[in-house]
Amino acid sequence: MKKDLPPASVASSITSRSFGTTAEGRKVTQYTLANGNGATVSIIDYGGTITSLKVPDRRGKFADVVLGFSKLADYETKSPYFGCLVGRFGNRIANGIFKLEGKTYRLPVNNGPNSLHGGRGFDKVVWNAKPVLAKQGPSLKLDYVSKDGEEGYPGTLKVTATYTLTNKNELKLVYRAKTDKTTIVNLTHHSYFNLSGQGTGDILDHLVTIYSDKFTPVNQHQIPTGKITSVKGTPFDFRKPTAIGDRINEKNEQLMFTKGYDQNWVADKPAGHLGIIAKVEEPQSGRVMEVISTEPGVQFYTGNFLDGSITGKWGKVYGFRHGFCFEPQHFPDAPNHRNFPSTVLRPGETYKNTIIYRFSKAK
Repeated sequence: MKKDLPPASVASSITSRSFGTTAEGRKVTQYTLANGNGATVSIIDYGGTITSLKVPDRRGKFADVVLGFSKLADYETKSPYFGCLVGRFGNRIANGIFKLEGKTYRLPVNNGPNSLHGGRGFDKVVWNAKPVLAKQGPSLKLDYVSKDGEEGYPGTLKVTATYTLTNKNELKLVYRAKTDKTTIVNLTHHSYFNLSGQGTGDILDHLVTIYSDKFTPVNQHQIPTGKITSVKGTPFDFRKPTAIGDRINEKNEQLMFTKGYDQNWVADKPAGHLGIIAKVEEPQSGRVMEVISTEPGVQFYTGNFLDGSITGKWGKVYGFRHGFCFEPQHFPDAPNHRNFPSTVLRPGETYKNTIIYRFSKAK
């Protein structure tokens, strides 16, 4: 169909258009980055949200591989974090409480008894945007200042997020942050992917490899127990390519708690070092996505709470497990577990996080 064709030009480019106005009266702009291979990514400055990502299959046919909406109002009121930049703290904090330097901080509770994805977080604000035609590909630089006390977090946090669509068909996300007071930070990205194309059905046939031999099990409220457990002999062992649907319905307590996969895996690489965390292949299209990051963990989520009540782009209805997420991150509830990598950021330090989604074709 015409909407799935790549741009006519083979030159890198950045275009922009209005994407509406928020309920609070802020104008929102959509920027579309196109690389020299015909791949495109569209990003709105509301939530740093990726609204479209078009990459080729093994035959060169382009399709949009991320779930999302056509209208801003849907992102404001209906979105289960489609495509957004998550912060100030991605994932869950138990009971919305953590202690830092002897002081107790209380956050908004918005997910059962927990605080999820920063409350009314970075996905709900309009960022300042600056497009840049960089050597490695077109980029969009976003920045936002989160004031001291916003959503209960200490410190004024200055954040930058740079999105680049490289000429290697990589979507590269680089996050940086500085604070004027000791705080906690855990930023990540939350696209729901379907490598056969958004709205084409479930993702159970996708072959997943996760380069990890450990994960952090959760309780019934999806909060880590504090244990770091071997994946050996469990449905969480993806060290070899395995279809998502092969074991997702097993009678396993962890799968029952989360209605499918929604756990954190411990990356099998040194924290802070850029390395591959996961790989996904969709057999029919031949599209391959590698997840590369500096983060110590990654949340793998299989769209278990999509239920057919959301209508997305082009009138597509998103049903149960119609998309998956790979969210490179520090571990959930890390401030409440001393044995987890620290998410504390102090004045004079720079928070650094790089995430790359690399797209290619199966051989």
